[in-house]
Amino acid sequence: MQLRVGTQLTMTPQLQQAIALLQLSTLDLRQEIQQALESNPMLELDEAYGELAVEAPKEDEWSEAIPEQLAVDSDWSDTYQDMAPSGGGEAPDFERNADVPSLRDHLTWQLAMTDLTAPRERAIAESLIDAVDANGYLTLPLEEITEGLRHQDLAGLKVGDVEALLMRLQQFEPTGVFARDLRECLLLQLGALPDDTPLLPQAKRLVRQFLEALAGDDRKLLKRRLRLEDDQLDTLIQLVRSLDPRPGQAYAEGGSDYVIPDLIARHDRDGWRIELNPEALPRMRIQPDYAALIRRADKSDDNTFMKQHLQEARWLLKSLSSRNDTLLRVGQEIMTRQLDFLERGEEAMKPLVLADIAQTVEMHESTISRVTTQKYIHTPRGVFELKYFFSSQVGGGEGDAHSSTAIRARLKKLIGEEPPRKPLSDSKLVSLLADDGIQVARRTVAKYREAMGIPPSSERKRLS
Repeated sequence: MQLRVGTQLTMTPQLQQAIALLQLSTLDLRQEIQQALESNPMLELDEAYGELAVEAPKEDEWSEAIPEQLAVDSDWSDTYQDMAPSGGGEAPDFERNADVPSLRDHLTWQLAMTDLTAPRERAIAESLIDAVDANGYLTLPLEEITEGLRHQDLAGLKVGDVEALLMRLQQFEPTGVFARDLRECLLLQLGALPDDTPLLPQAKRLVRQFLEALAGDDRKLLKRRLRLEDDQLDTLIQLVRSLDPRPGQAYAEGGSDYVIPDLIARHDRDGWRIELNPEALPRMRIQPDYAALIRRADKSDDNTFMKQHLQEARWLLKSLSSRNDTLLRVGQEIMTRQLDFLERGEEAMKPLVLADIAQTVEMHESTISRVTTQKYIHTPRGVFELKYFFSSQVGGGEGDAHSSTAIRARLKKLIGEEPPRKPLSDSKLVSLLADDGIQVARRTVAKYREAMGIPPSSERKRLS
């Protein structure tokens, strides 16, 4: 027998509900609200969209006390297990626009419009469509596609048969689709141009034989081998550069994505204001007729059932109100620290970490992390996830510090303004940043440049 003294945090189901709602994205929260409306007869949808703040009706004497403020802050890792969204997995807070077809849907529709009706031909065509990536390129070798079809009751199929059908599919829109490499993609687009297009034969020869010289800005070689003058070469280069190297990107994969912002940043005569988006969530209320029936105060099973659901409805409304208040407080504090971003853009972004916001709003860092995940704010500069405004601090000259996001934006601007024939090296970028008072190492510049998908200067050199 031993006697031990200790403390343990016990989370009530109501507190668990408040924390769970706090971390849900708008899409997941809408699903939770819809489930509550379907399962709880004491809740109904208020069709008039207005302020998001929901107020529960006054407490009856028999009702369980609901505190004014719900304590949704805690050390999540110690007291609460991660809860997956109700839909399962990490569903992004997007709504799909089904009006925009994907590339695969567009190619399948064109296939249905052709005269390829034989089962053998359709099986080959469908396999080729499946092998096309989002850019419109054929990702698998024809030998591999042929071998796969042979195992699908197409014994005796030859690579030449697949290639012959591939040539027919290469006439589909967008022009250049089903190409096996960049050279073939550009040649397909050149082949679709009218025969009287100026310098068309030279353009085809350039793409077939001198694409590497074009990428390396070797104008002397191009002029000599193509037998062109400077003005003709400029026209030829302009023609080739007008082609689309990624024809498939014109079609959204599964439709376009739209974000519903939780917060809105507005500017008026009094300055910037951060407020909740009234259209992000539907407004709910207690069903007044059912609530009036409970005042009979008898102890029948039906009345007890209604009282229980009324209490659950009040807790849900209170949890939603607490979620909105917490989200608004955190959003206001973040944007207060990033007002320069609203005024001047990414280059004015300041260093900000979770601890800065947590200390100000007196919440745990893990709570701030959950509040800012999959929560979006609409600003005059676009829609951003709240996590976007957090970035590490990079030391600068004379004790100054700069946000890594601001440095990336400055690098992107410098590279975008560089001369095409003489791109800026990483060392030169370090020097230009130092002129702006930003002291960073060359390896840091290289890391940021690679993270943004920008190639080194040797690969950025191009023709004007």
